[in-house]
Amino acid sequence: MSTKLTSGTRRTTVLLGTAAVSLIAAASAAQAHVTVNPNTEPQGGYTKVSFRVPNEEANASTTSIEVDIPVDHPIASVSIRPVPGWTATTTSSRLATPIKTHDGELSQAVSKIVWTGGKIDPGQFQEFDVSLGPLPADTDKIVFKALQTYSDGTVVRWIDLQQPGQPEPDHPAPVLHLTPAAAAANTGGSTGSTGSTGASTGGTGGTGGNTGAAAPTTSPSVSLAADNSAKPAGSDTAARSLGIVGLIVGALGFGTAIVALRRKNTAASPASPSPQDR
Repeated sequence: MSTKLTSGTRRTTVLLGTAAVSLIAAASAAQAHVTVNPNTEPQGGYTKVSFRVPNEEANASTTSIEVDIPVDHPIASVSIRPVPGWTATTTSSRLATPIKTHDGELSQAVSKIVWTGGKIDPGQFQEFDVSLGPLPADTDKIVFKALQTYSDGTVVRWIDLQQPGQPEPDHPAPVLHLTPAAAAANTGGSTGSTGSTGASTGGTGGTGGNTGAAAPTTSPSVSLAADNSAKPAGSDTAARSLGIVGLIVGALGFGTAIVALRRKNTAASPASPSPQDR
């Protein structure tokens, strides 16, 4: 009896462990997106954000990341932190309405950043830091559409917007949510000190903004607009397929575990006495 119980318990433990691992793998595959961190900042301030880029391919490396900075709500100061092994290139675009800065009127602003020259191998990620400011006060979010290019030619377009009441899209664009400046001021002195630091950084970035306005750099060949001729992004499809398979395996594992537990309880319970024994 004890041998049977021990064997049943071991089998149940293995099944539960397999189901848990499958569910974790499914969740990880669904969350491996290009994101901006932090994803919430106050309007009108300066900040440093990191574009986090994971590699979703099993047999290819990420070799380029392109981030669009929208000019419908322009940002005057854009400064890039160097990343060892990578080269950053900016493109500036003319503004429909010039904006006023401490250094005068600005008619152009950085509209695109491209990092090339390095690589992100399978199972790794890289963060690309950018200082931005002042953040626009006439919108509640900034959408940074991004392109991720792999060594095998695959291009993943992180350009889809989350629609209210709808599931997350296959390739969501990184979004920086902006809160009213008054609400941010009520959080205490720490926010104020961050703003002061950002303002100092912004002064340096302002020089970069004026430099960018002189002459736009060469625009990359890959466009952020939808392009049906581009190679489809099989990486995200594969990740979601693995997630679905993981969920199915997890459900089967839990169901089998329940059946095993019921059989174990039935085997462990004593049999009812027969009439002769009474």
